[in-house]
Amino acid sequence: MIILRLDRVMADRKMSLNSLAAAVGVSAVNLSKMKTGKVSAIRFSTLDAICKALNCQPGDIIEYTADTISHAPPMV
Repeated sequence: MIILRLDRVMADRKMSLNSLAAAVGVSAVNLSKMKTGKVSAIRFSTLDAICKALNCQPGDIIEYTADTISHAPPMV
């Protein structure tokens, strides 16, 4: 599972959604969806702009955790 931590990084940097949207050139609505984890894809160019604006690494924003339920078929 991929977890977005944009809200945490924004809070650490004390940057508002509107300020980040202006710096990145993306609508506040789209950033809000990212912030709440309700997106299924992020363009690398957007991720690059967010990292520049927040002075962070992609790994500060995106986190991977293994699913607790295996989707693999059972081995017989």
